[in-house]
Amino acid sequence: MIQQTLQQVFGYPDFRPGQRPVIEALMEGRSAAAIFPTGSGKSLCYQLPALHLPHLTLVISPLLALMQDQLAFLRRHGIAAASLDSSQSREEAAAVMAGVTRGELRILMVSVERLKNERFRAFIRRVPISLMVVDEAHCISEWGHNFRPDYLKLPDYRREFAIPQVLLLTATATPKVIADMRERFAIAESDVTATGFYRDNLDLTVAPVPAETRPRALVEWLRPRLAANPPQPTVVYVTLQQTAERLAAYLGKAGLPATAYHAGLDGERRDAIQHAFMTGETPCIVATIAFGMGIDKSDIRNVVHFDLPKSIENYSQEVGRAGRDGQASDCLMLAGRDHLHVLENFVYGDTPEPHGIRRVIDELQDAGAQWEIMLNALSRASDIRPLPLKTLLVQLELRGIVAPRYSYFADYRFKLEGEPEALVARFQGERRAFVQTILDAAGKARSWYDLDFDALDRLGVERGLDTARPRVLTALDYFVDQGWMTLESKQMTEVYEVLRGDLDPAALTDELHADFRDKERAEIERLNAMLALFEADTCLSRRLADWFGDDRAPLRCGHCSACRGQVAALPTPAPGKPLEHHDLTALCAPFRECLAENGDDNPATPDRLARFLCGLTSPLLTRLKARQLPGFGALEVYPYAEVRARLAVQ
Repeated sequence: MIQQTLQQVFGYPDFRPGQRPVIEALMEGRSAAAIFPTGSGKSLCYQLPALHLPHLTLVISPLLALMQDQLAFLRRHGIAAASLDSSQSREEAAAVMAGVTRGELRILMVSVERLKNERFRAFIRRVPISLMVVDEAHCISEWGHNFRPDYLKLPDYRREFAIPQVLLLTATATPKVIADMRERFAIAESDVTATGFYRDNLDLTVAPVPAETRPRALVEWLRPRLAANPPQPTVVYVTLQQTAERLAAYLGKAGLPATAYHAGLDGERRDAIQHAFMTGETPCIVATIAFGMGIDKSDIRNVVHFDLPKSIENYSQEVGRAGRDGQASDCLMLAGRDHLHVLENFVYGDTPEPHGIRRVIDELQDAGAQWEIMLNALSRASDIRPLPLKTLLVQLELRGIVAPRYSYFADYRFKLEGEPEALVARFQGERRAFVQTILDAAGKARSWYDLDFDALDRLGVERGLDTARPRVLTALDYFVDQGWMTLESKQMTEVYEVLRGDLDPAALTDELHADFRDKERAEIERLNAMLALFEADTCLSRRLADWFGDDRAPLRCGHCSACRGQVAALPTPAPGKPLEHHDLTALCAPFRECLAENGDDNPATPDRLARFLCGLTSPLLTRLKARQLPGFGALEVYPYAEVRARLAVQ
């Protein structure tokens, strides 16, 4: 049956390695995990079963570009699939939801953030689902390279929606991460399929060049490849957005057509650049890691790392985008250690300070039995970036201190497309009274109504009506679907049940801060492991496979720089003025004055001052417009840890 579907629907004569056991596990009613290299056909592992399973397949995908690419593929093969995403109009989203309700769609793709939307959860709870697919599933593990706290809630969502089966997909997972993924979703070890990370068509070269001559070396390496007929599709990876712009301009002046791509460009511009690259109109992209996920281009011939990648996992994922068609492709690493401090600073910038953690704990203790938070407001109050703040909340969950219960939008407002009397008149009996109560509980300012749920509860009790929040939201969505109302929501609020009130705030603060410091050290060690990989005198392909627990690669691949006897030594930046020759007190003075004017709640700690001098932002620094102060970023070329250590002894 599955062989017939493979040939008739997808047009493939046979399965790729690993696909059959994964698909068979799903068809036999079990959950499964597929750990396949980039471009090895992970998506088919859910696309084919979705045609045979009785109900909807819900795909959790981390990136809009990834969704759109896969949807285009499915539509080309006549498979009914859609996504719900922020780019859609109200009418488009309503049409998708109607198709799901009628059972016309086989596959629905959403982001993990969509599951926090109470209106969406209320909708999807009413829909029978056969399979949940988690793409980039390594994000669920704290030991992974792209841990995303929201992913930790996916097992709970699975139980909430009563989804019988799960499929986990990833291209980059170490043995420790795979074990973590399996445990969280109760997947049998025998239903985990890993096809190996070795690619015999990729030539991996580490040829580091000092920073000052690196652009010229890149031009010399690229010129024959972009002068070919046709030019060879090429991606050059950099770390910073400004580097992408500068390097693309440099290549252009050298006569090599190149376009910068990064998250700072608006969506329309990024889409246009991506389309030009896919069609061959633009042969070379100079990109941050914002480019790549979901790029289903099989003939990328060259991947260059102009700057150091963020980790071994990122390196593997990025070089894995080359040569998906099986043809020989070149992967070149030009970077030295000159950019290492930038990667280290990304790590240090995410470690919360003890007083910020304590502020979160104090708010928790003041809340009583139920703790309601708005992430951005708590981030500003604690001076902790949103992502590490999410991690902090997850740590509180793992310690059994709080348990997430639900999320809701604090504010709803609506605008009627007709007179309020006309809306009420569409209903009879109890429903008419219910609709009237919604309107009575909403204060009107000009054309918009602001819904007051507390007032709605009181009126419901007085009038003997069911005004429970889920029923109200379902009614509002129905009104929107009928074109009777425009609805807006904002101020996402997370609600936690407080399970333990017997906390020692000081001890818990120290414990949580120690966890973040441990994570900080682990991330720095991850960077050092990557440097060791690039400077090794043994086969690069083999060492890369070993990192992911794959022992099937040859001991010597014969197509990497180490096998050719070219052992790399990553050049260090030229020594600058010693740190002790800088007057840190003078450099920090404008920022200290700014903090003093802001009050005593935000002390001038060594970490806060080091962030300022190294050019790192935080919610507080953004609010105080620290970028505009003299001294901001004055020591950005120095390692953060050294700057922090100097400040700690002053």
